[in-house]
Amino acid sequence: MYATGKYSSRGPALIPRMKTKHRIYYITLFSVVLLGLIATGMFQFWPHSIESAADWSLDKRSVHDAPLVRLPVSSPIPERGDLGCRMHTCFDVYRCGYNPKNRIKVYIYPLQKFVDELGVPISSTGLSREYNDLLSAISDSDFYTDDVTRACLFIPSIDVLNQNSLRIRETAQALAMLPRWDKGMNHLLFNMLPGGPPDYNTALDVPRDRALLAGGGFSTWTYRQGYDVSIPVYSPLSADVELPERQPGPRRYFILSSQTAIHREYRAELERLKEENGEALLLLDKCSNLSQGAAAARKRCYKGQVYDYPQILQESSFCVVLRGARLGQAALSDVLQAGCVPVILADSYILPFSEVLDWKRASVVIPEEKLSEMYTILKSIPHRQVEEMQRQARWFWEAYFSSMKAIGVTTLQIINDRIYPYAARTYEQWNNPPVVKWSSVNSPLFLPLIPPRAPGFTAVVLTYDRVESLFRVITEISKVPSLAKLLVVWNNQNKSPPEESLWPKIGVPLKVVRTKENKLSNRFFPYDEIETEAVLAIDDDIIMLTSDELQFGYEYFNYLYTYKMPGDIKNWVDAHMNCEDIAMNFLVANITGKAPIKVTPRKKFKCPECTAIDGLSLDQTHMVERSECINKFASVFGTMPLKVVEHRADPVLYKDDFPEKLKSFPNIGSL
Repeated sequence: MYATGKYSSRGPALIPRMKTKHRIYYITLFSVVLLGLIATGMFQFWPHSIESAADWSLDKRSVHDAPLVRLPVSSPIPERGDLGCRMHTCFDVYRCGYNPKNRIKVYIYPLQKFVDELGVPISSTGLSREYNDLLSAISDSDFYTDDVTRACLFIPSIDVLNQNSLRIRETAQALAMLPRWDKGMNHLLFNMLPGGPPDYNTALDVPRDRALLAGGGFSTWTYRQGYDVSIPVYSPLSADVELPERQPGPRRYFILSSQTAIHREYRAELERLKEENGEALLLLDKCSNLSQGAAAARKRCYKGQVYDYPQILQESSFCVVLRGARLGQAALSDVLQAGCVPVILADSYILPFSEVLDWKRASVVIPEEKLSEMYTILKSIPHRQVEEMQRQARWFWEAYFSSMKAIGVTTLQIINDRIYPYAARTYEQWNNPPVVKWSSVNSPLFLPLIPPRAPGFTAVVLTYDRVESLFRVITEISKVPSLAKLLVVWNNQNKSPPEESLWPKIGVPLKVVRTKENKLSNRFFPYDEIETEAVLAIDDDIIMLTSDELQFGYEYFNYLYTYKMPGDIKNWVDAHMNCEDIAMNFLVANITGKAPIKVTPRKKFKCPECTAIDGLSLDQTHMVERSECINKFASVFGTMPLKVVEHRADPVLYKDDFPEKLKSFPNIGSL
């Protein structure tokens, strides 16, 4: 791509022209496609015309019943479009105003049928099914208002999704006639197929003044960062073909290429990779023995063998998405739906919703010049990471690509977040799949609140036979003001606990529970002796905690751990005598959607009684198993909920220069 000063009757081009070799190819390709369309009649795969459809959901009337608006030849034409537009220069945020819900209000213009002075419509397809679905979804959303005076954003009922179906000049004139156009201020246009032969510009060629553009094929040359919204090119197969979700993991093919009509240089490079890597790569093309039409569009071939499309995409770990005549490709949506990791080779392409979506989690972007290195690059990605990307790819499709409703509402949410940044969705909300739920388990944070039988918290101490360390832990915990009861879980079936007279004298009830089996999960059993809502589970060797640190934070999930832990995690913990703390963290993180909080300082672990014989953590396999259990638990939960968090919330008066007696928690150590 390179800069150019090319002008046309429509005004200056928004982007430079393609490389000559690509342009010649696409001109030839377009001619062949055009002849094919003529030969096969009026069939159009995307978008579908709904001229003959019944009522339109917004105004409850047919397109044919819409009032006719005739455009005089002398009607004004908007400016080409300001590439310098940003939200603070071309958008009037004061129209949005303050509202308690922090939500913009969107007005959709009434449906009209625009024609020129001779009565010829400005569009060859009228209102497409896709645009009808989009407007209907917006009209049903919380963003919609039918009061034009309250509107912050205006959406025309003029369908510009597919530039191929538009008369450029007349469409621009129709936009300028809208009552509140005002040079496009606060107006939003949706376009998925921009440009046309031979240049195939990457943004809508219709002059549009200052209007925002939700475009499906932006390049870095035409995308106005923080103003426009890059959207997907909707795939009609999303509605017509149902692909059941497939579990992440290795698949029959490592790399699959299914696009047709790709550049001959790319095709040649893919053929070379196929020769080098054999069955690991499946290279498909259109089927030459099938007639044109919807049936042919859902088939791909390789050496006479026919494959169903997009079903075949689910048989590969990675799926290639190359630039075509346009940067934006509907193939990207098909690949995501199949849970195949897209390998995107389209230099300068602005990925859909990249303003909020982290595409590194769901795709691999490779420069076009490195196509020959693709196999090596992909082989270097760890298997575990590939599985996470497969899962993320499918979720991206479900949340943001699967319907015109998803695309439209996501676009409005992005604009909403710009206008109300203090109420914007977080990175996690945009990119993290919903919390994994399992049968009959609800978050205890949202259960009906029932007053506990006793205030404070119960400390549950798991022990085996380290009596000296146990007594020190009990003594320290007993200093915590909120302690209501102390429960010692005696896990040694071969040795009796000390006599009652030997136990530390503390100010709260102390009860010893003898277990029938030596299991780590015994620490999380909801014992009848527990009468408080909050429980502190602690080992008998955690002697570095102070009473202030214990008072500072606690929470409980014992019932869920014991009775509702997914899969065989609890049995795995008991069999390996390891990772019960990690299992609890997985449980809490999945239930709440929040990362675990560490409220204690880093202090050197000390345990005088611990030896290489009786210390679980001193076994050479201990840390190896802990790594193994993380992978195991993530597989069972279907996600990795644990996050790396660097945050410190100091309690009130902790670091302030006050006398010790005035501090809330004076005995919390520094990190």
